[in-house]
Amino acid sequence: MVTFVFIPGLCHGGWCFEELAEQTRRRGHRAYPLTLTGLSERSHLLHGGINLDTHIQDVTGVLEAEKIEDAVLVGHSYGGMVITGVADRMPERVHALVYLDAMVPQHNDSCWSLVTDRERQWYADVVESGYAVRTLPFFDARATPHPIASVLQPLRLTADPARIQRRVYVYAAGWDGPSPFTSTYQRLRDDPSWTTHAVAGGHNLMRDAPEELLNILLQTDEPADRRVAAAVRPASTA
Repeated sequence: MVTFVFIPGLCHGGWCFEELAEQTRRRGHRAYPLTLTGLSERSHLLHGGINLDTHIQDVTGVLEAEKIEDAVLVGHSYGGMVITGVADRMPERVHALVYLDAMVPQHNDSCWSLVTDRERQWYADVVESGYAVRTLPFFDARATPHPIASVLQPLRLTADPARIQRRVYVYAAGWDGPSPFTSTYQRLRDDPSWTTHAVAGGHNLMRDAPEELLNILLQTDEPADRRVAAAVRPASTA
């Protein structure tokens, strides 16, 4: 049995992993789709002090409270910042890291520093309070503004992220336009310490390619030195 902890990207809540979590449970695994502080059903907690450390603490708190010792942390987009920080704080509780079209930060990187000017223009469009980044028009209706401080705060690491030996990167190969994650994927694809996959689908792989994504997640218990390059297949219309 594998324990999956799902971390959403900007403006999203645990709801974006509902289908994926249900499918993993049907196969006998545990699944925790989390909503970070200040978002979705926790949007009433939004204030100016919510930052990346807050979101890392959201996850470490669940690992402690649920007594999770062998977590597979799955981070989508911004969620890559969070799972990297969690693994640094609690490496003894993390079995694997799965980055879904996500940022793969090093020490002192921030979400702001890792994206292109196009994404920075979006981040700079904050709500009236100044506390959060606005949702984009094409987002799911359940999306909510995202705490801006979490985007700007650099990640502080105490050790090499490579100490988590099982690391997986899933690249969305079907962006409508240039992907800000192409260079990350190309770099990791040539690194033997990573398992990389390219999947035909847009940034929201949980919606565009749920079956392919599920199959990838179920491989996370395979030996760390087995690199699997998934074939690019047509995206689901789900």
